[in-house]
Amino acid sequence: MWLRLRQIAFIVQDADKVAADLNAVFGLEVAYIDEHLPPAFGLQNRLLPVGTQFIEVCAPVRENTAGGRYLERRGGDGGYMVICQADDHAPRKARVSELGIRVVAARDTETSYLMQLHPQDTGGSFLEIDWHAGADDPIPGWSHAIRGPWQDYIRTDRVRAIVAAEIQSPEPEKLAARWSEIIQDPITKDAAGNPVITIDNATLRFVPATDGRPEGLGGIDLAATDAGAALAAAKERGLRRDDGVILIGGMRIRLV
Repeated sequence: MWLRLRQIAFIVQDADKVAADLNAVFGLEVAYIDEHLPPAFGLQNRLLPVGTQFIEVCAPVRENTAGGRYLERRGGDGGYMVICQADDHAPRKARVSELGIRVVAARDTETSYLMQLHPQDTGGSFLEIDWHAGADDPIPGWSHAIRGPWQDYIRTDRVRAIVAAEIQSPEPEKLAARWSEIIQDPITKDAAGNPVITIDNATLRFVPATDGRPEGLGGIDLAATDAGAALAAAKERGLRRDDGVILIGGMRIRLV
């Protein structure tokens, strides 16, 4: 039974600005703007392929939405969702039910299943576990998330994949244990001693919250094909820290 990282969602004030930064630094292109997000969400989005994964940039378009409240709780732009693809959805649903975790959004069709979990029950961030037919295809369809010829917008000149999500917490060990309980993959340690969960194509890393912000999705690692060009572009736009971490949309982005 495997799980893969498919998509990372940001929640920001200005989706176009963040998408422009991602383009300037990493060469990523907006492939899709979902005009059919449920009105209850009160969000607009921009989807940028990273290889066959995605960064989704979300922004509230009206007041008093869940996304807007989350943005306020996190103290500004930052991470929003860790979205995964499962090889078999039924056992994932059963596990969530067994643990008594609330599902805040769900959708089942002939070709896809969606299950978004309540962050108060998971801790850390929204965790979404989906299934979509054709996940092993060279270019998966992902039609429940993105439509149109999105593969024409894949740009891998500077980065080619999302290989880690970094979730910060005052109690990273406790949070890692909760996610391990849900995902049913074991906890190990990385070289820095942080608890990590290794899934099929990425690592979920749990770190102390040291930036003055509350618990949440704080960063991602990108597999670089031209780190030099990305770092130079980030420095030019004032988005690069002295330690090489790139700051876009309230997220720490590391190149590996």
